[in-house]
Amino acid sequence: MKWLVSCLVLLALTEFSTPAPAATQAVKAAGNPILSDGRYYSTDPAPLVVGDTLYILAGRDEAPADINDFIMNEWQLLSTSDPASGLWTHYPAIARPETVFAWAEPGRAYAGQIVQGRDGRFYLYAPVLQRDGGADDRFAIGVAVAESPMGPWLDAHPAGPIISQQVPVPNRIQNIDPTVLVDDDGRIFIYWGTFGRLRAMELAADMVTPKGPQQVIDTLTGFFEAPWIMKRKGIYYLLYAGNNAGPDSPCTPTLYHACQAYGTAPSPLGPWTYRGVVLRPVSSTTSHAGAVMFKGQWYLAYHTADARGGGHFRRSVALDRLEWDDSVNPAAILPVQPTRAPQAPPPPSRNIAGAATATASNLPLPVRYWIKALNDGIVRPAPLPPDMWGSGTGNNPAQAWIEYRWRTPVTLDGSRIWFVADPATDAVQGMAPPAAWHLEVWGQGGWQRVAPVGSAYGTQATGGQAVRFSPLTTRCLRAVFTASGGPAAPVAIGVQEWEALAPQENAPAAQPVNPAPACGP
Repeated sequence: MKWLVSCLVLLALTEFSTPAPAATQAVKAAGNPILSDGRYYSTDPAPLVVGDTLYILAGRDEAPADINDFIMNEWQLLSTSDPASGLWTHYPAIARPETVFAWAEPGRAYAGQIVQGRDGRFYLYAPVLQRDGGADDRFAIGVAVAESPMGPWLDAHPAGPIISQQVPVPNRIQNIDPTVLVDDDGRIFIYWGTFGRLRAMELAADMVTPKGPQQVIDTLTGFFEAPWIMKRKGIYYLLYAGNNAGPDSPCTPTLYHACQAYGTAPSPLGPWTYRGVVLRPVSSTTSHAGAVMFKGQWYLAYHTADARGGGHFRRSVALDRLEWDDSVNPAAILPVQPTRAPQAPPPPSRNIAGAATATASNLPLPVRYWIKALNDGIVRPAPLPPDMWGSGTGNNPAQAWIEYRWRTPVTLDGSRIWFVADPATDAVQGMAPPAAWHLEVWGQGGWQRVAPVGSAYGTQATGGQAVRFSPLTTRCLRAVFTASGGPAAPVAIGVQEWEALAPQENAPAAQPVNPAPACGP
């Protein structure tokens, strides 16, 4: 989420700056994501239909794999005449903030949208960093105009942004994520906002001049950011990234992830009523989507971390069909089932953790962590909180454990674990590897400590800490930790991956549908 943006702006504008624009290129996509080979990452999709062509405006993620920051210097475009064909045209670098808006800084090319005005021209609503102005938050929304979705783009309001913390009237929000609707009667409406604060306003026919006051929208359950306004059969729909987290939430179990939820309204400025979830959390923590009808079929464009080398800051656009239930009024959007291009079968592995149910001593977990991360097979160079199990609660325990349960006994002779370490490692904030840890298995009516063979229980945060032991058969395996910092000030422990190793390689098993029964008293 946007609170993760670190103080790396200067670094983003120098070391990670974009090379010269690449030539337009044809893409044959076997499925999602559309750009999948890791050469270009694409994010924050905004679909647009012009005649017989579907366009998707996207930002470009350029962060290295070990940098947790939104390094985004330009916008790009994808187009197709038939999504089912997999044939796309990729237009890299159609615009950059500093080349379109003289008042903008380079970088931070966040989520924008292109719409076609009543004059036939195209308008790009873009959140950028205002170079001057003295606002507490310098994000502002500018508008550019072009004769084609590919540009070239010119500032439609050279005097400055049309929305900021200072214009048209003061506000205290971060002004990003604009979405615009040109209604059937020609009226224009803009929505924008993040961090749980949503604003709306009518624009004049010139597409840039505010018309009427900003309105606060606060009736959409779990709204966090990324609004997308659209209209179908006289009803107005607003998609958005929801973040009402919890173990029983219909949206997301973890704080950093988001779902795509939606609401409806009888008029373009509301009142809005929450209706449900369209898309559950995907592989990236952020969720940003847009929907459009193309040649009689509705589609949802969204982003994931599923491209080669992808991650939370290296996202890629996907497209799937969106269906409606017209048996209710207003018509409901049916949950979208994400699809992926066919994947190669996983290589043989000794790791059978994927077939186990994970549990921990501190259930229910704090909503910033996700226990499913323990055996998802993913190790990231710079994990975020939902990529790990954590013991941190604000009142950290001196001891904690995590556990795997299989439905039937398995034979193991090793384990490997990835600890998390933060720069800050005091008892109030940060994580550090445990001072000590060991494995236990359930058997003979109790938990039995596992003695390592030829290795020790390593506590480094660099790489996976492997331990070998004599083959044993069990249904439950525990890792028991003693926190660093001592009993008076224990430091939180984080584990982003934990492998359970069988003596021989087998194809990794999928997560079980039903949880395994518990072990122990």
